[in-house]
Amino acid sequence: MQFSLFYFDGDGSRRNPDAYRLLLDSARFADENGFQALWVPERHFHAFGGLYPNPAVIHAALAMATKNVQLRSGSVVAPLHHPVRVAEDWAVVDNLSGGRAGVAIASGWTMEEFVLSREPHGFRRTLMWRSYDEITRLLAGEAVVFEDADGNEVEAKTLPRPLQPRIPFWVAGQSTETFVEAGRRGINVLCSLLGETLDDVAPKIRAYREALDRAGHDPDAGRVAMMVHTFLAEDPETARARVIGPFSDYLRTHYHLLESLAKSMKLDVRLSDFSQDDLDSLLRFGVEGFMNGRALIGSPESCRPMVEALAEAGVDEIASLIDFVQDRELVMGGLPHLAELAKATAGVRRLEAV
Repeated sequence: MQFSLFYFDGDGSRRNPDAYRLLLDSARFADENGFQALWVPERHFHAFGGLYPNPAVIHAALAMATKNVQLRSGSVVAPLHHPVRVAEDWAVVDNLSGGRAGVAIASGWTMEEFVLSREPHGFRRTLMWRSYDEITRLLAGEAVVFEDADGNEVEAKTLPRPLQPRIPFWVAGQSTETFVEAGRRGINVLCSLLGETLDDVAPKIRAYREALDRAGHDPDAGRVAMMVHTFLAEDPETARARVIGPFSDYLRTHYHLLESLAKSMKLDVRLSDFSQDDLDSLLRFGVEGFMNGRALIGSPESCRPMVEALAEAGVDEIASLIDFVQDRELVMGGLPHLAELAKATAGVRRLEAV
């Protein structure tokens, strides 16, 4: 089992000279303590999450602050960008980092984001796969034909060339269809437990490995990274006491996560129907729901069974989402315990695909 750090939140709505301090400090910690990667998202028009509109720009900076850890998007929303732009940006990151770039692609989520695209929101999955094909060809040094503003066909070859012969790719997905398509194409998968249980995701991972095998790829070579909300302390009680307030605040700004959690529990919930007291009760319910079976919150010892369960489900890497706690001192204080867990479970392996 490998461990990496995942970033998702951060208040970008105000001027703050220390806005990226947690990112930089935790990145250096990961780099010096054997973590596999840093995942930075692409998020637009969110006050919380507004620190990460462009993962390539962030990773260009992190390339200068780190030496070992891989630098990955989590994810590039491919339909929002021209493939040439994506290929050029990530080739630069690969060069600046000495060959440590990795790209996860996503189809996009909200309609608001698609002000950046000339294509309809409803075609986003088709656009994502088309962009993936074009980006990988460009990164391989091939010429790809595009239309200019007048409708003329133009051959494009991007520079600089990346240092890696092939930058690794993931696709962010929740549907079985996406897992299977990733297997058919022979790329990695980035997934999460948002709105699902591990029992829901495990069959999709099996379908992914079966698709790898059918397409002639090594079913054991595909990598599955699971994003998991993570906060560790010296004992489970301390971890829960420290995280319950920040976690409640986090869910308060991300009500859609509560709705997804309720849906996974077969509850028909519409938050618009709730009073404030009801929402406060639901928040407490949501925190408990996330901390039980959907998160790594506790001590290194108490979290080990969750790591083993993830491995049994077919997960190769735990992408620990750490910045849902908007307190630098708390987060940095928990990272040594996460490093301890990573070291203690380094020998935990998923079963090889049959």
